[in-house]
Amino acid sequence: MLVDCDILVVGGGIAGLSLASALAGRTGVLVAEAEPTLGFHTSSRSARQLIPSYGPAVVQDLTVRTLALIRALEVHLPDPVLKARSFLLVGSEETVRDRASGHMHPIPPAQMMALAPELKPECFPAAGLDTTSVGCDTDVLMEYHRRRILDRGGRILTGSPVRSARFEPGADDAGRWITEAGEEIIASRVVVNAAGAWADQLAALYSARPRGLQPYRRTAAVVDVEHPLSENAPMVADADETFYYRAEGRQVLISPSESVPSEPMDARPRSGDVEALVELVNSVTTLGITGVVRSWTGLRTQTADGLPVVGYDDVVPGFFWLAGQGGYGFQTSSGIAELAAAMLLDGTPDSSAAEALSPARTGL
Repeated sequence: MLVDCDILVVGGGIAGLSLASALAGRTGVLVAEAEPTLGFHTSSRSARQLIPSYGPAVVQDLTVRTLALIRALEVHLPDPVLKARSFLLVGSEETVRDRASGHMHPIPPAQMMALAPELKPECFPAAGLDTTSVGCDTDVLMEYHRRRILDRGGRILTGSPVRSARFEPGADDAGRWITEAGEEIIASRVVVNAAGAWADQLAALYSARPRGLQPYRRTAAVVDVEHPLSENAPMVADADETFYYRAEGRQVLISPSESVPSEPMDARPRSGDVEALVELVNSVTTLGITGVVRSWTGLRTQTADGLPVVGYDDVVPGFFWLAGQGGYGFQTSSGIAELAAAMLLDGTPDSSAAEALSPARTGL
């Protein structure tokens, strides 16, 4: 039997769930996720920090909008999503100057040490601070979107990888996609490609050309330390992108900030990566890492120009891109969902972001 919906969203990470949440109750929407649980890959391996000064200008604008939208929905939730946690960028004068933008402002070394006394000052002569940055409870946000989709009549399928797709033309250039996903056959006017690291592979099933979406590895670990960070300590990142860390209760989350190309996969830490990271962080701080509690690796998928891909395919009918969020997934999720929902329901909005993120832009 055919399952009918207006819009099929393929991918149950934060991108797909945010959009389906924005669409639910306004049109018939169904989410199909290949894995047995939602947010199985990158969305469950986030640094849980939203940084308005991080990324290109259009990403920063979408981050600010996302923060406003999340703060509006928080009033309806029993638990908060956002928590005040500033972002401290450290390094040389040149690297901090090159990375600092938007909501970040330079601060003197004395203020840097007051905020992060665990740093060895001889290693970092310059710093920038973003006080608009916040921590994010990604589990609460994902559950909000999941619940909203279901409460407003949407459907969610897990364990349902897309196996095949064909387009049935209709009258007056209309038509529908017939998608086999798991055990279901789904008929939809539009298919949204929110497949993360697999976005180009999914596009091929719908006869859309790839957009050069490249997954990159990003490893993280939670460690025990001799000297825990204070509750209000900022997230600290090296401007050379060799590490970042932040408090995780009495423990500390650390990452080497690596960007190593990968095939789409369920990524795992490589032998020696976490050990080298521990050695590095111990060499530039007085945290005193004593052991690794757990570690993981996620995939951040990016285009050649580093911007997400959002909008209808310029050749294939009814195929909509929602991919390439890179390291900006959660921090742009609600803003991009709002933009994409306007495109899907009302046509192309009068927005510079729509043009900047278009799948038809030069360079993809």
